[in-house]
Amino acid sequence: MFEMGKMALVNTKNYPKVLERLKYIPDFAIRGLHFDLKRGLLMKLDAFHHIQRDTVYRGMTRVPWSEVIDYYSGFHVPVTMMNQYHGSGSGTEMHQFVDIFAIPEISLVAQVIEFFRSNFIEYDPEYVFWDVRSAVESIHSSGELHRAITNNLERYLPSRRQTTELLERLVSCNKKLFLISNSGFPFINAGMTHMVGSHWLDLFDVVIINARKPDFFTSGKRPFRTYIPETNSKLWHRVTTLEKGSVYSEGNLYDLRQFTGWSGSKVLYFGDHVYTDLADATLHHGWRTGAIIPELKEEVKILNCEEFKRDIWLLVNLQELLEKYQDEAPEEVLEHWKLELISIRKRTKNMFNPQFGSLFRTYHNATYFSRRLHRFAAIYTSSLTNLLHYSVNHTFYPRRGALAHENLFGDAMQ
Repeated sequence: MFEMGKMALVNTKNYPKVLERLKYIPDFAIRGLHFDLKRGLLMKLDAFHHIQRDTVYRGMTRVPWSEVIDYYSGFHVPVTMMNQYHGSGSGTEMHQFVDIFAIPEISLVAQVIEFFRSNFIEYDPEYVFWDVRSAVESIHSSGELHRAITNNLERYLPSRRQTTELLERLVSCNKKLFLISNSGFPFINAGMTHMVGSHWLDLFDVVIINARKPDFFTSGKRPFRTYIPETNSKLWHRVTTLEKGSVYSEGNLYDLRQFTGWSGSKVLYFGDHVYTDLADATLHHGWRTGAIIPELKEEVKILNCEEFKRDIWLLVNLQELLEKYQDEAPEEVLEHWKLELISIRKRTKNMFNPQFGSLFRTYHNATYFSRRLHRFAAIYTSSLTNLLHYSVNHTFYPRRGALAHENLFGDAMQ
């Protein structure tokens, strides 16, 4: 996507031809970052709109913390600057990079800005951002990205025997399966055939293409239309039932609920976009939702490594020492503890990503991305096939978290 995006900038937006030399840097960014359109700053925010220290970049260059403090009169981003409720609305000063395609898009924005800065070329970061957005959206809408993936499925979409096993297990236990996608049938069919087999359509009770999520969940105006795969065409008769084996285009959730009776907590719906897939489904319709977060696999691996666990043990104990003895210990001892604490925080951050750290947390709190994930997803996992480790009747119970005034293993503080 990075390669196609930069070529679209050069060929359709009249950007300098030398940008064709840019190389994708896959480990520069993480998902969930925010971009300040006016100042051209890329940053990581926590659940309370606080900027994590040393995670602010202009282009590919880290911005000194003192400058960040000057820009925002501290390190808090006011809610008035933030995006609309569902993340990436227009008319705001911050854009959040949320979906699975975000990382190459971030890299392209950052590298273009870095090129302009290093070559002393005047630019408006807001123009650069929207030009990159437009270029990326064009390779989606034109079908260029879908064609590139379809022509090289082994590279982008490895075949998964476990996917077939999971779907067939659910069907054998009389679970109803449905698929709702914004993509067209040829792309979906190519991917599902590659992953599951030519019989994939037989496993689903309802298949919906060109759904236009998130409007699918909020608008009741677009009716379903029957799609004919053999001729790549749609019928004109009114759809009053949804039949297994058929494919339907567009539609809306209200009709889906009326035709099937599927509603509320009886439904468990998985998606990889926190806002487009999950937000409206859970907030407006009460569906149980599951988020697919591929990055979770690597994050869990780091969390379980001995070096990380040792550092976290040290960090927690240092914080307890500072809290307990801050009014008693000599100043030089306290300063030593604080410096060691800073060192551990930086070290553990770098284990995930040297620039931005973990997708899920900052030094102290959950990230803004993590907060929205927990708001809109009942469960989350790195892969849908992880459900094979559980029975189809398994219940996931929410964990009880301690509030600030609670002490679950001792006397409550007053």
